[in-house]
Amino acid sequence: MFGTDIGFLLYWLANAVQVIPPYPTAVLNAWNWSFLSLDLLAAGTGLASLHMARRRHRGAAMVRAVSLALTHAAGLLAINFWALRCEFDPAWWLPNLWLVLFPIAALVSTVRQHAQPEPPTRQQTTLA
Repeated sequence: MFGTDIGFLLYWLANAVQVIPPYPTAVLNAWNWSFLSLDLLAAGTGLASLHMARRRHRGAAMVRAVSLALTHAAGLLAINFWALRCEFDPAWWLPNLWLVLFPIAALVSTVRQHAQPEPPTRQQTTLA
C-alpha cells in the first residue's frame, strides 16, 4: 500500500514537472488532470491509515478501507476510459489494473484480519 500511495504522488510530481509528456490533445490532458484530487485523496488516506496502524489507532482499518476504495475507483475509471477508446497500451493498462486489483486483495485481507476474534486479555482469562 505504501508503494502505491507513494507511486500516486510521484506520478503527479512527474506530470507537474513534465517528466511525463502531456497528452497530444487538451481534452486528454484535462481528463488526466481530473484524477488529481481522487489520486491525492487515495494516497493521503492510505498514508494516514498506515501511520494510524503503526500507532494502533482503532480507526486505521476504516481509513484503510476508504483509501482502498478510492484507489480501486481511480484504476477502474482509467481502465474503463481506455477500454471505451479501444486503446490497449500496456504502459497504462498494467499500472491501472494494479490499482483495480490490489485494493480488492488488500480489502479482503483487512476484513479477514478484523473478522477474527481478538485473543482474550489477561484480565478476561483471570475472570473466567
